[in-house]
Amino acid sequence: MKEIIKNKGSVYCSSNNWDSLNIRIKEINPSNIFIIVDTNTKQYCLPLFIEKKSFNQSFEVLEIPDGEINKNINTCSLLWNELSENVADRNSLIINLGGGVVTDLGGFVASTFKRGLFFINVPTTLLSMVDASAGGKNGVDLGLLKNQIGVINDPEMTLIDTDFLRTLPKNQMLSGLAEMIKHGLIHSREYWDKVKSFDILKMDELEDLIWESVLIKNDVITKDPFEKNLRKTLNYGHTLGHAIESYSLDQNKFPVLLHGEAIAIGMVLTTYISHKQLGFPEQTLSDISHHIIKYFNKSLFNKEAMNAVIELLKFDKKNYNGTVLFVLLTDIGNYKLNCEVSNSLIFEAFEYYKNYK
Repeated sequence: MKEIIKNKGSVYCSSNNWDSLNIRIKEINPSNIFIIVDTNTKQYCLPLFIEKKSFNQSFEVLEIPDGEINKNINTCSLLWNELSENVADRNSLIINLGGGVVTDLGGFVASTFKRGLFFINVPTTLLSMVDASAGGKNGVDLGLLKNQIGVINDPEMTLIDTDFLRTLPKNQMLSGLAEMIKHGLIHSREYWDKVKSFDILKMDELEDLIWESVLIKNDVITKDPFEKNLRKTLNYGHTLGHAIESYSLDQNKFPVLLHGEAIAIGMVLTTYISHKQLGFPEQTLSDISHHIIKYFNKSLFNKEAMNAVIELLKFDKKNYNGTVLFVLLTDIGNYKLNCEVSNSLIFEAFEYYKNYK
């Protein structure tokens, strides 16, 4: 049994542990239940959820369009109106069935409607299992700017069932792998070695690695729940990665990137910056770059794109007094917070990424 037990925010990881969901719902005794899905999870995941669920109470399904581009206040407003029309009250329960967009947005909707409803997360993508399953971050984008509006509020519980991963295409699996790589880089060489040698498509062996990733993140957020210090390490590669992701959503000439795809690029850039600024080992930089580029196709950034990404950095949540602050590494598992980085070094990192073979 893989479980993290808390008064609020317990995490269960097993394809055979759906009784935990039934028990928690009985404890809540909700007046009604709403399941938030997106276009994809309604088609591919809701049938499996219905097959596996062990509670008998009826529920309403609330569907949103899929994709990061719909993670915004307008979608929240549609859901708030649907909840109101269905007479949701403060004892209602929302179950978020989907990837990071659904769990982030659904948690925010639940946390704000009538000043807070109960909610449970059932992540269905690898990314949401390893990244959104712990920490209580809920929120939406402001225009194209990532996660500018939100709250920290734990779900009643999170249920991870790797059977949902069988519904995913390869690019979505790789998107989740990027966050597991990040956990390895900030945590330990031991976990990094496991991730880089693992075949992401070997489903039967994936649950243990997912759980180790969840434990790494849970350890960090338990020590620093409100991101004052240690929790900032979970943003490794995300300062540039979020800016790249935002840029990709707004450019017709640039391919739209999944979150993990953008973070993968951000980690290559940030590890190069770590090498130049803090002496991160050159051979390890090459090893990391090789492993990431092996899985993720390169994106091409011209000077205009680089300038646009750098301009977007000023909106990063970790900034202080107008200064962009990076998480950098001195080695795998060893970090330095609140690092200022020159634009010239960022351009140099893009050149390294472009020329790496």
